[in-house]
Amino acid sequence: MRCFAGASSALDFSSPSLLFSHRIRCRRQLEVIGRRLVMNSVSSQARSRESGGCDDGVVTEEEWRRWGAVSPLPAAVKQIVNDLKVLELKVDAQIEFGGNGGKLQGAFGAYEDKKHRATYEALDDPEKKFRFFSARQVACRLLGSRGYLCQKCWLAMEDCMCSNVKPCGLWKRIRFWLYMHPRDFLRQNNTGKLLWQVFGVHSASLCIFGIAEDEEVMWDEFKHAGKSHVRCLYPNQNSELTLSVENAFGDSTSENPGSSMGDEDSTLHFILLDGTWNNSAAMLKRLKDHAKTVWGDEDLPCISLTTGASAMHKLRPQPSWDRTCTAAAAIGLLSELSLLPQLSSHGLDKQADAVEEALVVLLDSLTGRRLRMGRSITRKVRNPISIC
Repeated sequence: MRCFAGASSALDFSSPSLLFSHRIRCRRQLEVIGRRLVMNSVSSQARSRESGGCDDGVVTEEEWRRWGAVSPLPAAVKQIVNDLKVLELKVDAQIEFGGNGGKLQGAFGAYEDKKHRATYEALDDPEKKFRFFSARQVACRLLGSRGYLCQKCWLAMEDCMCSNVKPCGLWKRIRFWLYMHPRDFLRQNNTGKLLWQVFGVHSASLCIFGIAEDEEVMWDEFKHAGKSHVRCLYPNQNSELTLSVENAFGDSTSENPGSSMGDEDSTLHFILLDGTWNNSAAMLKRLKDHAKTVWGDEDLPCISLTTGASAMHKLRPQPSWDRTCTAAAAIGLLSELSLLPQLSSHGLDKQADAVEEALVVLLDSLTGRRLRMGRSITRKVRNPISIC
């Protein structure tokens, strides 16, 4: 008699006691095997939950939305993720991320680098090259962050700050658009993410620079609102099209969008450029080019704030002390809008305070991580420069 393959055929079961003890041993072994199978199943399910309910190598719509997106899963991003997983099997080397910027590492990284450069060079259209660059940046960040970063706050799991962020409703006649450079997507010290953590993704929406689906969703909203209800925050005070908040919305005439913001169809859309100062010029140019396509005029109205240095200057260098982070720009805008008589009753100052509190929470989380890792928490001094 055999209970499983591999049992010795030389065992003598003529004695009832030997037969009974052998059955007990078999039963115990089967119970151990059963428990291991259950534990493996539970562990697999836990890993799936940590990665946003995604299967290995497949980016799902659910996973994409969990990172803060409001657009459909970008087709180019999905394709690149699939290509990377196929390449992983082909070269028989695991995908690894690490080093400065979390780049692809090892044998796989070297092989993939040559392959993606060849793909990029083969594209003859600059727009296709740009979209490929953006999609690859996003795809690599999605794969490299699975099971490591919290999908809400974009911090390492052990530093998750979600429980300390207090949600707050944004006045319904304002909508923020975080126009984010792909290299800032899923960066732990990014501050733009705080806006949808506080206000929700439909009041502060992510749009990644160069991702077709994201830009389409954003511009569809702009077309519906009309050019007069779209403003871009950009600190270019030398431009004739850049106005202060008071000059842009302080006039109570009917032609001013600020005078009719209580109407049902008068949502004012604010674009926040979420990227490095060097990248912001290219991002603004793309917005203007699209504005010309939509409205026949590339003069996209811009707003300049009087906001000073952000608390994030302590950890994250800026070109000069008068520059500020994305969250601080939103705080400054809401604060200045709250001072306008026609908008003073909408609690914009309280909404600004909610973002500022979240910014402090982020700063504390990042500072704690740096201290734990033995890294400096002081900002490097840079010579003041002007990029405008």
